[in-house]
Amino acid sequence: MEKIFRTAYRIRVFETEGIKLYRQGLIRGYFHPYLGQEGIATGVCAALNEGDYVASTHRGHGHCIAWGADVKRMVAELLQKETGYCRGYGGSMHIADIHRGNLGANGIVGAGTPLGVGAALAAQIRGSDAVTVTFSTDGASNNGTFLESLNLAAIWNLNFILVIENNQYAVSTRIEESTRDVDLYKRGTSIGVESHQVDGNDPLAVYRLTQEAAEKCRAGKGPILIEAKTFRHMGHHVNDPGKYMPEDRLAYYKARDPVDRARNALVEICGAPQAEIDAIEGEIAAEFSDAVEFARNSREITAAEFRQFVADY
Repeated sequence: MEKIFRTAYRIRVFETEGIKLYRQGLIRGYFHPYLGQEGIATGVCAALNEGDYVASTHRGHGHCIAWGADVKRMVAELLQKETGYCRGYGGSMHIADIHRGNLGANGIVGAGTPLGVGAALAAQIRGSDAVTVTFSTDGASNNGTFLESLNLAAIWNLNFILVIENNQYAVSTRIEESTRDVDLYKRGTSIGVESHQVDGNDPLAVYRLTQEAAEKCRAGKGPILIEAKTFRHMGHHVNDPGKYMPEDRLAYYKARDPVDRARNALVEICGAPQAEIDAIEGEIAAEFSDAVEFARNSREITAAEFRQFVADY
């Protein structure tokens, strides 16, 4: 339980403080905060094993952190420094760590799903029981590759879990305006895939469901689709004021904040005293401060090095 709280809180600090770095002009390009959705990445990744794989989205910081990414290298990547995961070339939407099974964030909507299916197929060919999880979105569920990829995973009985992070908006388009049936898990049922819906703001519920799904996959009963319903705390990206989001719905989900629920569970289930909670939060705040200092002092790639990089690849 402590691990779940630590992860959820670490993501919250990373995103909150990352927005400040963006406002200071230290992060260039887009920045899509994961605020409000921390329970999904936290619960899913806690249920996986070392050697499994994850594929992410454009809103991928939380997935990377939940999968064990080094916060120093994360911040360095955001600040486009050589010590970042992709030497500063990837930035916010393309952080990857292939050696640890993080197939990467992706700026193309829905592109992580076929990548995840490919990784699951590769594992099957190697005779591995590794599980691959692809995080997708409600918007991406309308992409052709969504059902095409999931259907292939079903035909081949892959160890594949497709997680739809349904935050109910594709940029500013309400889910009610993009599909007649807003229960997206039914899309898996229609092609014979075991499918579930879960409260994405409840990290423990997400953890338990993912753990069951992973066990079924390893037993040859995959793939499995999970729709995690949630609601982001702000607009689509850091410069989107999100005025189109109804205040009452936002208030409803903020009252069910996943980080608060993880903190409360640590107290109620494990009996953690306030001093322990404060110590964890202080430790994570210090960790982020150290990461910012590390990134600020790291070297930037020169223009000549960038041109050579482009020429080589």
